[in-house]
Amino acid sequence: MDIQTTGLTRRFGRITALHSVDLAVPGGMYGLLGANGAGKTTLMRILAGVLPPSGGQVRVGGHDLTTGAGRLAVQRRLGYLPQDLGLYPDLSPREFLDYVGLFKGLDDTGARRRQVDELLELVALTEVAGRRMKGFSGGMRRRVGIAQALLGDPALIVVDEPTAGLDPEERVRFRTLLSGLAGHRTVLLSTHIVEDVAQTCQQAAVMAGGRVVYTGLVTDLVRVGEGATWEVVAGVGAPPPAGVVVSAVSRSDGTHYRVVSPTPPTPDALPAAPSLEDGYVALMQRAAAQPAPTVGG
Repeated sequence: MDIQTTGLTRRFGRITALHSVDLAVPGGMYGLLGANGAGKTTLMRILAGVLPPSGGQVRVGGHDLTTGAGRLAVQRRLGYLPQDLGLYPDLSPREFLDYVGLFKGLDDTGARRRQVDELLELVALTEVAGRRMKGFSGGMRRRVGIAQALLGDPALIVVDEPTAGLDPEERVRFRTLLSGLAGHRTVLLSTHIVEDVAQTCQQAAVMAGGRVVYTGLVTDLVRVGEGATWEVVAGVGAPPPAGVVVSAVSRSDGTHYRVVSPTPPTPDALPAAPSLEDGYVALMQRAAAQPAPTVGG
């Protein structure tokens, strides 16, 4: 299911959370990257039909989400994993998924339970399928969340900050699972973790301050950091250089800083080849230097 937004705006009273967002998602795995508060969750909730837009156009799979009929049509083909999914701690994963399946209209008991068992195996929870979820780790709970999003074989899957708070092993497991789902679906991954997008998505959009500030290939985002990435060696006890310090490593000759700055942070700073993270930080610096959009009421 392709996604098209034009001039999409969302206001909460006098606060404008989305400022004329133009976005085109063709299908497959697509990343939505930005800091907390950038407007990603508001956009996700509009695409999931939870929030109506305040202005502009938004179409998902040809359906107009500014109408009630359009939102209902998309929700029937949607799998949604919000940032905070409320689980019932006294239920087992099998019981919870069976319950969610009823709400999704999977009325055939045998077919529904077969699908539940298949999804439990897909997310590697078969061995704990009958255990109460109150003792589950964050990663296990997140896997239950993606399983419920997959009930009914949706054409569009929207996941909001799915790996936040997970340990490295669970994060890798979850990224691998998401990547495997995108073959014949659209999977929209919203996150503030650059590595999650780098490891799963070929294309992405970056948001800042309720605006889309970049769309294109993930690899091309690296180029934004060209001419703005530096290496600085500071002696013991010296203050850190100006700019955004991406990394700092202590060595025998002092602290080696990697810095993102539009100008050399120190006279002896050496230019460095940027990484994806450097490009993202440089893009955020440019976005912060732009005049703030007018907040409408």
